[in-house]
Amino acid sequence: MQAAALQQQVRASFERHAARYERGAALQRGVAWRLAHHCRALPLEEGPCADLGAGTGLLSRAISLQRPGLQLLRLDACPALLDHGLGPLGAVSAPPAPTLTWDLNQGLPPQLEQAALLASSFALHWLDRPTDQLEHWCRMLRPAGWLALALPTAGSFPEWRQAASDAGVACTALPLPEAGELAAVAEGHLRLHRLQRLRFSRHAATGLTFLRRISGLGAGASPIPGLRPAEWRRLEAHWARLPDRQGGGKRLSWEMLLVVGQKPPP
Repeated sequence: MQAAALQQQVRASFERHAARYERGAALQRGVAWRLAHHCRALPLEEGPCADLGAGTGLLSRAISLQRPGLQLLRLDACPALLDHGLGPLGAVSAPPAPTLTWDLNQGLPPQLEQAALLASSFALHWLDRPTDQLEHWCRMLRPAGWLALALPTAGSFPEWRQAASDAGVACTALPLPEAGELAAVAEGHLRLHRLQRLRFSRHAATGLTFLRRISGLGAGASPIPGLRPAEWRRLEAHWARLPDRQGGGKRLSWEMLLVVGQKPPP
């Protein structure tokens, strides 16, 4: 699939599911809160602050709640997600942040030059060239500016990949960037305050339940053609043969890269 066609598919998928995105985004919410925790005491200089690929604003709201008074511009290519990002994060609400509909594949808008803080969670992996875009983000920071980043990387979904291999079918998961390549870009531009590879798991009764949840968030877009019904049945049959987690049910795990770094002062 051509890059432009994939990006159109990504936007359309999130557009269709925007109204119910946050109801199913438990992992995204948890990662946003963790990343925001690492931002709450950063010594920020004057300059623009933005949440890149903000979606409904889980990260920008988490930062505002943990660091009152700091409001981030929310950028996303899907206006429906931006429009639905006006509710509470957990039991506490935060003031709505300004928004900008913007395709991050085009780089960052001019108003984010010399940024004091660029934050992003669960977004960079959707872009055409994640490592190139990460380098661009680092260059857009002002001296002493900060980058705070979290995204799933290529070590994710080993259970899905194993089941697909055993079944002799394609794994239709979105290809994800390598954590080591992204870390190398960050290390080349920033003084790293935090660099972690984290692993998160979610559980469900069957393997296909996970995939329905992912699709229900709008996160099911992929350049890999979908499976035929008979292939789906083979995939589920082999996923069912993988070891159950303790207490029953199946596991799906994510490898997450978390980066917090500062552009060196002059």
